[in-house]
Amino acid sequence: MTLAKKLDSSGAEPKPGGGIIATIRRMSSVLMLLGIMALFALVVILWLNNRNAFPSEGSPEVGFARDMIVHHNQAVQLALLLYDRSENETLRTMALDMLLSQQTQIGQMQGWLYLWGVPIASTDLPMAWMGMLVEGLMPGMATDQQIARLRDSSGVDADRQFIALMIPHHESGIHMAQAIMGVTHVPAVQKLASSIIDTQQREIDELRQVSTQLENSPAD
Repeated sequence: MTLAKKLDSSGAEPKPGGGIIATIRRMSSVLMLLGIMALFALVVILWLNNRNAFPSEGSPEVGFARDMIVHHNQAVQLALLLYDRSENETLRTMALDMLLSQQTQIGQMQGWLYLWGVPIASTDLPMAWMGMLVEGLMPGMATDQQIARLRDSSGVDADRQFIALMIPHHESGIHMAQAIMGVTHVPAVQKLASSIIDTQQREIDELRQVSTQLENSPAD
């Protein structure tokens, strides 16, 4: 029987090397799967390393964020009170800027704490991360009585009270921002602290200018 007849009777002749090609394909699939697993493992390792690099409980960054949230909250409260009581357009504009910018920064710092895996609230004393022992309010913060007086005031009287409260409040905020700048290596914290220093120093200068303008203004 000729070869042609054998092919006709038995079907197509198996292609030489067909088994090798199938093996290569199987190996390629396995290698692809292993590559995907290795990539996934690398992503997990990088994530774990970054997580371990986050500031932890007791770090200056965590203490700064917690204290500055409290500090900013009062600034927002004072700005809102002034905005509703003042007739001075310069101060009203400043108050609105403070309210919006510092509320945004509060959200930013709360986001940090969530990302870092630490609670927003703490039983630590304020400014402990700075090596200071502070019982009660942080330096520069207004008392409940001072806030109540601002709430009961209006017009030029409210303007003067707000300025008297906000200047030391900002000075304390700058002090905290300068302290964290000296110890942190976290870029986001450095950037926010630098912004706080620049913005609040500029606002202190503007508040002092307005205060000078109000010196001869009669109280309401």
